[in-house]
Amino acid sequence: MKDLSQSDTRKILRFGEKLREVREKKGLTLKAVASQAGVSESLVSQIERGRVYPAIDTLLSLANVLDVRLQYLFEEYDRRGPVNVIRAGERRTIHEDAVVYEEVARPEEQDGKNSIESYLITIPVGDATHRGHYGHLGKEMGYIIEGKARLKYEDRDYELHSGDSVSFAAGAPHTIENIGDSLLKALWVVSPAQRFS
Repeated sequence: MKDLSQSDTRKILRFGEKLREVREKKGLTLKAVASQAGVSESLVSQIERGRVYPAIDTLLSLANVLDVRLQYLFEEYDRRGPVNVIRAGERRTIHEDAVVYEEVARPEEQDGKNSIESYLITIPVGDATHRGHYGHLGKEMGYIIEGKARLKYEDRDYELHSGDSVSFAAGAPHTIENIGDSLLKALWVVSPAQRFS
């Protein structure tokens, strides 16, 4: 996959335009902003026109003076960088007694109700998940990688084996139990994100 070149990145970044828009809405002059940020008026003008890409400390100073968040300034870059990699040794984990959740896909704050999360669940023999016991908004999909599971959904039980998959509305109470004689491993997808959001 091709990485973004410097010219591609510059086309995406619009923070100079955004700084100018905010400055003008606040009725501030280039001179006033430059003075408060401790930089030259000429530099602020060049940044606003996309002619110069400032050092991070300068950008932080300008954002502080204009009272804008960096997330707002870089949202286009985030939106056009669609690939998020989580390295095997860098997964966040959550422990629920002996049950372990390892993050596979990280939810994005800007996705709101459309956010997803995915994790590997490892459940020891005889143990079960607990957090879905009361249900929650959204949908879930699971794939059994190895082992034997029982999905308890409302008042019904579904036996699942290696290679089986399941999907359901998450509003009803549900738990996954390891009913086999070896470790249960499953890949799970939840939307909107619950555990890691």
